[in-house]
Amino acid sequence: MYGIAGKWLTKGEEGDSLTCVSEEKANTTPMFPILQSHPRLTSLGRAAADAEELDSGHDVEFRGLKSRSILNKSVSKRLGWMAWSINPYRGCEFACRYCYARYTHEFLEAAGEVGGLRAPDAFEKQIFVKENAAWLLEQDLRGLARQGRIGEEIALGTATDPWQPIERRTGLTRSLLEVMSRKEGLRLGIVTKSTLIERDIDLLQQIAARSTVVVHVTVTTPDAELARKLEPRAPRPDLRLRTVQRLREAGLRVGVLNSPLLPGITDGPTEIDRMAELSAKHGAMFFAAMPLFLKACSRPTYFDFIREHFPHLQVAYLERFRTMDFADRPYRERLDTLVQLSCRRHGLTARLTDTLLTRDAGDETAFEAFRVPKGMSVEGRTAGVKRPSASVGAEAQGRLFG
Repeated sequence: MYGIAGKWLTKGEEGDSLTCVSEEKANTTPMFPILQSHPRLTSLGRAAADAEELDSGHDVEFRGLKSRSILNKSVSKRLGWMAWSINPYRGCEFACRYCYARYTHEFLEAAGEVGGLRAPDAFEKQIFVKENAAWLLEQDLRGLARQGRIGEEIALGTATDPWQPIERRTGLTRSLLEVMSRKEGLRLGIVTKSTLIERDIDLLQQIAARSTVVVHVTVTTPDAELARKLEPRAPRPDLRLRTVQRLREAGLRVGVLNSPLLPGITDGPTEIDRMAELSAKHGAMFFAAMPLFLKACSRPTYFDFIREHFPHLQVAYLERFRTMDFADRPYRERLDTLVQLSCRRHGLTARLTDTLLTRDAGDETAFEAFRVPKGMSVEGRTAGVKRPSASVGAEAQGRLFG
C-alpha cells in the first residue's frame, strides 16, 4: 500500500487492480508495526522484505517500498559529475536485454543469497514502487534550497524508466513533476524510452519556464523487429521518434540517446548515421550514442539474446567482455568519431559527455532559437565537452540507483 496525492493505492479484493481508498481508512493501519528481525538484510533489503504486494499482471509483481529520501547523491564511472538521481521505481517492465541496472536489485536482497531478487529476470518481474515519493522530494528540495544547492544537477531515470507502464496507474512520476513545477532554478535531465512522457508535457513546460530541463529519448535502433527482440516491452522506435517531435513542438529541449551501441549490430557507420538522420528529421536538438556497458549480472540475459538472434557473434562477445564491463578506449574513440561526423552531417549537437545531465547539451542561448512552429526544421550547432569520470564502490552505486 502506498500514498499518492493524499490517497492510498492498495490491491483490490479480486487481486487484479489498484484501488483508491481514503486516507482515513489507510490510517487504520498501525504507523509503527513491530518489525520482524532480518539479521542478514541491509536497510534496503529489509524495506524490500517488508514491502506489500500492490498488483500483478503479465508475470510482473508490484510492491510498495518505503524510502527515506527520493534524491540519491552519488558519482559513478558512467554518470561522472552528476550530483543527484531520482528513480521512482526500482526495477523496470521494459525488460531491455542489455540493461546494466539489473544488479541494483541485489541491494534489496539478503547478503550472500542467490535467487529471488538476484535472479536475472527479477529486475523486470518484481517492481518496487516508492511510497510517498512526492512528499519526500518536497523535503529533499527544501533541504537543498536551505543549503543554496538547488541548482545542482538532477537526473530522472538513471536506472529505471520513470514512465514505464505501471506509471499509467500510479501517476508517481507525474506527482514528482508537480513538485518540481513549483520550484525555480532546478537543472533536470530526463531519460526515457516511453511515449507516456507526452502525458506530462504540461508539467514539463511549467518546469522549463522556471528551470532548466533537458529530455533524452532513448532510441536504440530504428529497426522495429530488432527493437522488439531487444526491448520487448518498450514502445516501437517510430513512436519514440514521434514523441521527440511532439516534445520539440511543445518547445522543450529534447534529443536522442542512441544507446547502447551494440558491437556488430548497431555500431556501424551506416547504422549510426541513419539514427542521426532520423533524429534530425524529427526535430532532435542533440544526438548521443554510447557503447554497450555490460555488467556481469546483465551478461546471462544479453548473451541469451545474442545466442538466439546473432549466434555468429557469440565468440566475439565472450572475448570482448571476458575481463571488463566497458568498451576499450580505441573502440570508444572510434564511435565518438562516427557520432561527431553524423552530427555534423545532419546539423545536430554532438554530446560526448554523460548524457543524463543538462550541461553540455548545447549553448543555452542558442536553444531558445529552437522554439519553432510545427513542421519547421531545426538544427543544433554547438559541440559537447568531454568530462572526466570518477569511480565509486558498491555502496555508492546502491545509492545512485535508489
